Amino acid sequence: MDSIEKLISAITMVEEARSVPLSASCVVHRSELLEILDDAKNALPQDFAQAQNLLLTRDAILEEGRGSAEQLIAMAREEVARMVEQTSIVQSARDESMRILVEARAIAENERQEVEEYIDSRLATLEVILNKTMDAVSRGRERLAGAHDNDVLSQLAADK
Repeated sequence: MDSIEKLISAITMVEEARSVPLSASCVVHRSELLEILDDAKNALPQDFAQAQNLLLTRDAILEEGRGSAEQLIAMAREEVARMVEQTSIVQSARDESMRILVEARAIAENERQEVEEYIDSRLATLEVILNKTMDAVSRGRERLAGAHDNDVLSQLAADK
């Protein structure tokens, strides 16, 4: 800002000027001070225009920053919502998988018991059949042994 520098220079000139004895006045070189003030006056509109442009730019930058911040906040909220949803979806999936697993184990245990009962009943039936068969075999062997004894007795009786 050129006009501010010029005004500071004029103030410095007045501060450093010789003072008039017994007075608050000072002695300054009129043409130098007027030249500095005139330069400040001429630079002031340009500096003012630059300041206005800077303010406009600042406002635009601030507005752009606000827009970007709001957009980032919205994106962050969406991301958080998505992550929370995923977390609840994952938890729901885990809960459902545990429920299915418990149910599958219960069904498998029930079916295992049914299979064991079926096999046990079939083995019991087979055992009964085998016992009857063994009894029939034993009776058959006894009859055969008895018939053979009868043959021996009949041969003995015939020999006499």
